[in-house]
Amino acid sequence: MNRINKKLFSSSVILMSLILILAACGSSKDTAGANSGKEITMGSKNFTENILVAEMMAQLIEAKTDIKVNRKLNLGGSNVVWTALKNNEIQLYPDYTGTVVANYYQEKTGTAEETLERAKELVKQDKLVFLDPLGFNNTYTLAVTKSTAEKYNLKTYSDLAKVSPDLVLGVEFEFLDRDDGYPGVQKLYNMNFKTAKGMDHGIMYQAIKGGETDVTNAYSTDAQIKANDLVILEDDKQFFPPYYAAPIIRQDTLDQYPEIADVLKTMNDSITEEDMQDLNGKVDIEGLKEDQVAHDFLVEKGLIES
Repeated sequence: MNRINKKLFSSSVILMSLILILAACGSSKDTAGANSGKEITMGSKNFTENILVAEMMAQLIEAKTDIKVNRKLNLGGSNVVWTALKNNEIQLYPDYTGTVVANYYQEKTGTAEETLERAKELVKQDKLVFLDPLGFNNTYTLAVTKSTAEKYNLKTYSDLAKVSPDLVLGVEFEFLDRDDGYPGVQKLYNMNFKTAKGMDHGIMYQAIKGGETDVTNAYSTDAQIKANDLVILEDDKQFFPPYYAAPIIRQDTLDQYPEIADVLKTMNDSITEEDMQDLNGKVDIEGLKEDQVAHDFLVEKGLIES
């Protein structure tokens, strides 16, 4: 190798070494969060809204901390996710004040404020923390088609109870068994439907639209209420408690990663019932993906960058 070629070779080696060093530095910076060793698992229940809110929480934590968020979304009904949290299979997920108080601990609810404070106090016995609400109240309700409402002159649950023996009820599986679901409504209002069917949340609206059922349970934030032109009946004896959504997290996880509470606090009171109806509609009616809808909403609210 002559002197010129040796110089060119040496220069090339030096240049390649510099490139590799710079690339390594950049790679180390880019993967700092991924290699931080900080890791949690986010869970959710098996319906669109809960998946959406869980995805929002996960994306916010990922954007504002160096914690890696694994996802176990769409796990199942309330009791399934609740058990997963207590068993440390997941470390946090979104739940509802009325569900915590009435379903998990079988205690009486009160006003929105009373139910929230009771939820916060009750979960401490299981070494959990119920954080502040996200803004919307997703209470249960009963709905019928306009034709059914007009035929039987239905405005309230008491009106419905009178004609319930002539009607078919189609509700979520867990609503059939929960104390704050059909058994409680049935007892308070003396409702006795001709048939009570359990089904998946998405199927309920197809069933009532197709005439297979006459009455369905619904969430007040469901987009399908408006899309299917359903009539919400008045809970005139105020059976259903408030169901304000909020993150629930294990105390040991919060002790390890206290920054999570600060990050999730930025979501406090950021979502209205109308927002949630719109977000649910983007997934259930327009067919968009939950992660994209969650991302767009967080960007719109200025909680993360696009």
